[in-house]
Amino acid sequence: GPGEAAMYAGLQELGVANGEDLKETLTNCTEPLKAIEQFQTENGVLLPSLQSALPFLDLHGTPRLEFHQSVFDELREKLLERVSAIASEGKAEERYKKLEELLEKSFSLVKMPSIQPVVMCVMKHLPKVPEKKLKLVMADKDLYKACAVEVKRQIWQDNQALFGDEVSPLLKQYILEKENVLFSNDISVLHNFFSPSPKTRRQGEVVQKLTQMIGKNVKLYDMVLQFLRTLFLRTRNVHYCTLRAELLMSLHDLEISEICSVDPCHKFTWCLDACIREKFVDNKRARELQGFLDGVKKGQEQVLGDLSMILCDPFAINTLALSTIRNLQELIGQDTLPRESPDLLLLLRMLSLGQGAWDMIDSQVFKEPKM
Repeated sequence: GPGEAAMYAGLQELGVANGEDLKETLTNCTEPLKAIEQFQTENGVLLPSLQSALPFLDLHGTPRLEFHQSVFDELREKLLERVSAIASEGKAEERYKKLEELLEKSFSLVKMPSIQPVVMCVMKHLPKVPEKKLKLVMADKDLYKACAVEVKRQIWQDNQALFGDEVSPLLKQYILEKENVLFSNDISVLHNFFSPSPKTRRQGEVVQKLTQMIGKNVKLYDMVLQFLRTLFLRTRNVHYCTLRAELLMSLHDLEISEICSVDPCHKFTWCLDACIREKFVDNKRARELQGFLDGVKKGQEQVLGDLSMILCDPFAINTLALSTIRNLQELIGQDTLPRESPDLLLLLRMLSLGQGAWDMIDSQVFKEPKM
C-alpha cells in the first residue's frame, strides 16, 4: 500500500534496495531465480563467514527472514547502546557532531518501525535537534507520539498552544482529585484532607508528570506557572495555588537548580513547606519568612503576587491558622495583648496576603494589604 511505500521510501535515498527495486529487477529479467539469487547476494549481510552458514540454516528449516531479523535486532540493540555511549563520552561539540551526522543519515527512515527506535534515540540525546527535523516530527501525529519527552520539550518551548493541550488535561485531573476528596460522602476522607505530608502529596501522579514534562526547562516551567495564574484568576479555585507550591517543591526535591535558583519564591516556599510539614510556624522559621517578605525590593513587587498565591494554598492557610490559634492561647496564658506579639502579627500578615491573592493578581497592584 501507499503507507508501506512511504515507510520504505527512505531506503532509496540511502542507496539501499527496497521492494520496488526487487519488483523492477524481476519484471525486466529472463531468469527470475538467477535474478533473485543475485539480489540476495548483493543485499544480504555481507560477511564471508556467513556464505557457508546460510545453507546450513536452510537445512534446519530456519527461514532467511527469521535469520535476518535476529541479526537485525542484535545490531539495533548494539547501535542503541552505542548511541547512548557516544552521547556521554568526549567533548560536547564532538559527540553532538557525531550524533547530528547519524541523525542526518538515519532520519529518512524514521517511518520504518524497525529503525524508528534508533532515530528517536539519537534525537533524545541531542540537546538541540535541528529545527527542520522538529517541524517534520510535529507535523506527524504518530512521530510526535513516539518521541522521547526530551525531544517534545524542544518542540513545546516554542509552541505554547501545543504545550497547553498537553498540560490542560493534567490540570483538570488535579482539580478533580482534590474536589473528589472535599466533596466525598465519607467523613473520614474529608477529615484526613490535611493529613498527608507535603512530600507525600507531591508524589501524586499529576505533579510527577508535570515535573517530568518540564525537566530543567525554565521556559516550560514559566509556561506552567502562567497557566496556573490564569486558571486561578478565571476560576478563583485555590487548588491551583497548592499545585503552584507542589510543583516548585517537587523540582526542589530533585535538586533542579536550573529552575529553583531563578524562581524568586523558592526559599520562601521551602521554608513554608517545612512549617506545613510540622503543622506549625516556629520562631526561627517565622523570622526567616518575615525576612523574605521584608526583603522584597523596590521594582520587584510583582514577586508578592506569586508569594500571595503560595500563601493562598489551603495547606498553608491551615498551618497559619493553627499557629495563630496556638499563639493566641499562649498570649491568654501570659496575659499579653495580641498587638504586642510580633509572631502573631506576622502570622496575620501572611494570612491576609494569602487571602488577598486573587485581588492582587486580578488588580495587578502589588502591595501588601493594610493590616
